[in-house]
Amino acid sequence: MSGRAAPTSRLAAYVPAVGWLGDYQRPWLRGDLAAGVTTAAVVIPQAMAYATIAGLPVQAGLYVATVPMLVYALLGTSRPLSVSTTSTLSALTAAAVAVAAAGDPARVPVAASTLAALAGGLLLLAGLLRLGFLGDFISAPVLAGFKAGTGLLIAAGQLGKVLGVPQEGDSFFAKVGSALSHLDEISWPTVTLSVFSILLLLALRRWAPRSLPGPLIVVALGILLAVATGLADRGVALVGTIPPGLPEFAAPDLAMVQVLVPAAMGVALMAFVESIAAARAFTAEGEPEVDADQELRALGAANLAGGCFQAFPAGGGLSQTAVNRETGARSQVAGVLTAGVVVLTLLFLSPLFETAPPRRTFTLCG
Repeated sequence: MSGRAAPTSRLAAYVPAVGWLGDYQRPWLRGDLAAGVTTAAVVIPQAMAYATIAGLPVQAGLYVATVPMLVYALLGTSRPLSVSTTSTLSALTAAAVAVAAAGDPARVPVAASTLAALAGGLLLLAGLLRLGFLGDFISAPVLAGFKAGTGLLIAAGQLGKVLGVPQEGDSFFAKVGSALSHLDEISWPTVTLSVFSILLLLALRRWAPRSLPGPLIVVALGILLAVATGLADRGVALVGTIPPGLPEFAAPDLAMVQVLVPAAMGVALMAFVESIAAARAFTAEGEPEVDADQELRALGAANLAGGCFQAFPAGGGLSQTAVNRETGARSQVAGVLTAGVVVLTLLFLSPLFETAPPRRTFTLCG
């Protein structure tokens, strides 16, 4: 008996699902089911929005919530952590792929998936070298400042979409200046819809239960308005065709590796820091402590696998993890169910989002 237990224990050190599945309790299933479905309702519109921040087609955001989420469910040590993408990783991806793609839009998705695979390889290497302790030395004020700066850059990048005007530039001031230089071209129906969406998101976040999927409600209302009032005829841009189907295998482009290495290091660091912070924040009393070294390996494998299936960099999101935990998640079964709902969306429900206003309209409060 002990001879069989020892190999299982060693395997569980690298594949934690082997351990917790054996201890899984039937009463947990109800909470995991509710959390998985509710978190999917938050993740789906959020991931689509973050894909546009990264300069990618909206379906790329859904790809991040499939393969990486499933891989993390097997290898991660945090029970409630929900892994897809974050606003920070999306912004870092946008900056990196703009350089790697060299102005060729056809190369942008390949550059993004190559970035994910490269960041995943770096995370895996750090995990094998047991460098997880370095996360303890990241200054909280520095991280907060970085995230605040990223938020301002993202908001500046959405200003053109909110106003319905063309926008250029890479820096904060260039983006804002470009949008403001076209004030005479403002699309007032777009502005009205944008302001309404932002106010509704803020109201839902302030007064609605956290389990209520605010982003999905806003997207659904946007779709209804687009269908009922003909927003496209009034100058409001819509998402357009979303190719149905699951992500296909696509090998990373090795020719891009050299130019993407510096960005991949930053992406890997932020993915780890954000994920470990969210995981530790929502570890419940009585649950195993988060293993930083295994988290590096889990995030590395998730990004490496995602990068081979058309995804861009993934990490643990604080807001979606909060929803996952507060709606009853007891294990990574919730994460598997969230990924399952996203898969069903990719296979059968993507046409519902084609008449929605562009996702960037909804990202200022995401």
